Amino acid sequence: MARRLEIDGWSSGIRFSACHLIPGHEKCGRLHGHSYAVHIRIIGRPNDDNIIADFGEVKKVLREVCDELDHKMLVPTKNPRLKITKKGDNIIIVHGKKNYSFPREDVLELDIPSATAEGLARYILDRISPRLKRPNIKEIEVGLDEGVGQGAWAKNEF
Repeated sequence: MARRLEIDGWSSGIRFSACHLIPGHEKCGRLHGHSYAVHIRIIGRPNDDNIIADFGEVKKVLREVCDELDHKMLVPTKNPRLKITKKGDNIIIVHGKKNYSFPREDVLELDIPSATAEGLARYILDRISPRLKRPNIKEIEVGLDEGVGQGAWAKNEF
């Protein structure tokens, strides 16, 4: 019989803060940031020890991904509305009439089309799924809140 394990990012301190923009969006097309929380739901059959997944391991994997994203400018490299170039120690982003220059160490280039909550939830899920997947796990679902009460979810079924 399948059971569910859940971790709430707000309560468990699985959070990060980052900056982004959403090309083409009237308001969110401007440079802005969020304090994000990452949640997870894992559905599976308990193993011989009656455990679906180890809470400590799941939290460790989530925190490692959050650490990579934390205090970075998140740049979706697959977005056709952004022109991204590198010049010396800087990354230059052209969005419409705006030109942004960021130190490379402050930028995280993401191989996704958009750094929306939906896109980031999928990105995080794709980063953690290979590390958490076990034969007894049937689903892993990740939620990403852009503040309390609003977020997006992505799910992998195995």
